[in-house]
Amino acid sequence: MRTTKGSARRKAKRRLFKKAKGYRGGRSKLLRTVKETLIRAGAFAYRDRKVRKRDFRRLWITRLNAACRQHGLRYSQFINGLKKAGIELDRKMLSEMAIHEPDEFASVVEQVKAAIAA
Repeated sequence: MRTTKGSARRKAKRRLFKKAKGYRGGRSKLLRTVKETLIRAGAFAYRDRKVRKRDFRRLWITRLNAACRQHGLRYSQFINGLKKAGIELDRKMLSEMAIHEPDEFASVVEQVKAAIAA
């Protein structure tokens, strides 16, 4: 007698269709297309988790550059001065400071300028 894996196959298909819920057309209704779509979606998700980190770092650097130039420094000078001054704040924290706490950021810039001059 031929076995069809009835309940196991149905469960597997249901799991796939549940993941593909909300996709357009056959991408959510046809098993072969659903499988292809989910593999592709997973590949994009994996890739873009890495890309997100790059994008945010670029954003923080752009914000820092703009904030530093308001105080008469270039970004590269600012980062060099941070290292010389021994200030271990990361770019994310510094960009948040520049936006939400400009007075504190100004004091950091003054410390950086003093470290560069010394």
